[in-house]
Amino acid sequence: MKAIEVRNPGQGYTLVVAEIATPKPGPGEVLIRNTAAGLNRADLAQAMGGYPPPPGAPATLGMESSGEIAEVGPGVTAYRAGDKVCALMGGGGYAEYALASEKCLLPIPKGLGVAEAAALPEVHFTVWTNLMDTARLKPGESVLIHGGTSGIGTAAIQLCVARGHKVFSTAASEEKCAAIRALGGHAINYKEQDFVQVVKDATGGRGVDVTLDMVGGDYIQRNMSAAAIWGRIVNIAYQAGMQASVNFGPMLMKRLSLLATTLRARSNDEKGVIRDALLREVWPLIDAGTIRPIVDHTYPLAEAAEAHKRMAGSGHIGKLLLTM
Repeated sequence: MKAIEVRNPGQGYTLVVAEIATPKPGPGEVLIRNTAAGLNRADLAQAMGGYPPPPGAPATLGMESSGEIAEVGPGVTAYRAGDKVCALMGGGGYAEYALASEKCLLPIPKGLGVAEAAALPEVHFTVWTNLMDTARLKPGESVLIHGGTSGIGTAAIQLCVARGHKVFSTAASEEKCAAIRALGGHAINYKEQDFVQVVKDATGGRGVDVTLDMVGGDYIQRNMSAAAIWGRIVNIAYQAGMQASVNFGPMLMKRLSLLATTLRARSNDEKGVIRDALLREVWPLIDAGTIRPIVDHTYPLAEAAEAHKRMAGSGHIGKLLLTM
């Protein structure tokens, strides 16, 4: 089968189409004939040699895909060949075929094309487990979402708005702020505005209950300043740096929780619990059209390098996809 291979991992990596063996599904797995795969910043980190796949996962890039089940492994009972699905996986999505655990499969929502559904798994698994499981977001609470026009950001804004939360979200341009407003969020242009002051002004000085941050760096201290008493701050990445000089006084005085999680290396059983929550709480919203995947651009598999360049340049709004 055709798959994307990383050559010269590191700053100067290249992506090429190569022929590799088609995998066979093991117990509890399915083989998906991919229609599309979603891109994630973790793919770029892996290609640069800084984020190896978890043990047992294929070296091929790609943590999510959509398509048709070509074959089921021993013990799979809920799906059969021919079913159209999207899936979260530890790796292998940038290929014509990919393996996924039965516990990480989701049906294609009503009204969506199969390719479009490749934009759903990683963002919704990430958003749900961080906002709902980790940060314990409760009804009526407010949320600050950094990187609001990323794939994760656009999904998080829509989910929070659909569940009745007031949402603040940061972005770097008026075009991106307009996209946030179109999704129902209060946009903050962080190049022109201080998000801490905007949040405090809009909440009468109270601050926000939950912050979802992928920036890190000096945002760690500023998130504390923007947080309400008993606020929870959850980091899912540190794009501006993993190290910072921090005054923990506000954390103590406000009784804050500072949290951080990763998803990729969790067991299939853990991911299956999240999948079940998505089927129960999120997929009905997608079926109804309340939440939709925001797709910035779609590239053929052979143009994976161009897709990586667009993601690295941070000019996209929503997800980038590869089609097979």
